[in-house]
Amino acid sequence: MAGHSQFKNIMHRKGAQDARRARQFARLIREITVSARAGLPDPASNPRLRAAIAEARGANMPRDTIERAIKKAAGGPSGEDFAEIRYEGYGPAGVAIIVEALTDNRNRTASDIRAAFSKHGGTLGETNSVAFLFSRLGALRYPRSAAGDDAMLEAAIEAGAENVESDAEGHEITTSVEDFFAVRDALEARFGPPGSARLEWRPTTLVTLDEERATGVLKLLDALEESEDVQNVYANFDIPEAVMQKLSA
Repeated sequence: MAGHSQFKNIMHRKGAQDARRARQFARLIREITVSARAGLPDPASNPRLRAAIAEARGANMPRDTIERAIKKAAGGPSGEDFAEIRYEGYGPAGVAIIVEALTDNRNRTASDIRAAFSKHGGTLGETNSVAFLFSRLGALRYPRSAAGDDAMLEAAIEAGAENVESDAEGHEITTSVEDFFAVRDALEARFGPPGSARLEWRPTTLVTLDEERATGVLKLLDALEESEDVQNVYANFDIPEAVMQKLSA
């Protein structure tokens, strides 16, 4: 999907890989911690925790790091009480943006998000101010080595998935929110843990950006992703390949 490939382009474009990796690990650990506290600290009995662990493994997080995060969460709050918050707004060129955060300080996070939007030509709105431009769905991703196209398509349909897209990198299976965990468990039983499994916001319409507007939007997304409280950022834009090549040069 065009709406998804944009994020792959951003990942390839970003520099300072070590710093980005450190932020990614911090976010994954926070998600593991919150997931373990929200249910049992046993992945077999906690679907959200199982998904968080699968994503951490997909990011090559060491097993002992994952286990320490689970044990810490099982030991009690330790002074940290994370809240899940969603922010919505518009960036340059009218691009709609959804920001998901896990924070132990709502005032700090709101201030950081508002400052990023303001500094980079955006406007922070109210909850549900842009959500209508996105669909909420479940997304699972398997590497190409997990299964052939026909086998994955057949298994996904039998499990109740809505769509399967396969390419040279692997398979992406999308589901309704209601069927997400059932589909994930069925595919995991057949093909093993997915590379990633999460609920996402997928744009229903895209804003095509030229070089100038793309530069402004990407600066805003970079600023949002630098916040330690931000877990995920979704936006409804598309950057043509020719423009992306100029920005990456």
